[in-house]
Amino acid sequence: MAFKTGADFKVAGGDEWSYTPAVGVGPLRFGMTVGEVVGAAEVLGPTRVADCVRHHAIFSPTWRVEVHRRRAAPSPPAVTAYVSHAVGLFCIAIDAVYGPQVANGGLLLVGRDLSELESDAIAHAEAMHAHIRYTPEGYAGPDDPGVVTRGQLVGQVLRSRPLFMVTRDGANTEWDSIPSEEYRLNGQSTA
Repeated sequence: MAFKTGADFKVAGGDEWSYTPAVGVGPLRFGMTVGEVVGAAEVLGPTRVADCVRHHAIFSPTWRVEVHRRRAAPSPPAVTAYVSHAVGLFCIAIDAVYGPQVANGGLLLVGRDLSELESDAIAHAEAMHAHIRYTPEGYAGPDDPGVVTRGQLVGQVLRSRPLFMVTRDGANTEWDSIPSEEYRLNGQSTA
């Protein structure tokens, strides 16, 4: 079974961002300050910065930077960046509908039906003689500790909303680093 590539999908808004493990996604680089994230995100559209609720005292205070597309009608954020006071930008969440397309080793990760992404991830791993890994929710994805595949309900379909991450202050793994806001989206669980 062959996995699907960029030619097989329409990219949201025509954007394609590159991903470099432990470095960043598109114009966003891990470790950036809030001001640097806002400046770099201007290529996509306007931003809104807010404080995140502090659910765990072990983590330093965190900001959420929502990046919206330039368009007449308001839309949900295309990209949400999380910036820790201690380590800077540590998490970049790409919206399944409005976000730019991002691939990892040729495997498209944004806005995919999760069961289709799982099939393609397995086929990709077999073709590349690589490994896959499963999330605690049971989704297969690339064996990259910097990518966490989350689900986002779009209509009646659960679509992929990847998180690109580095471990933040006080965390042992990327799973420990996931911002609390990413466990719920639009009032619904993303798991």
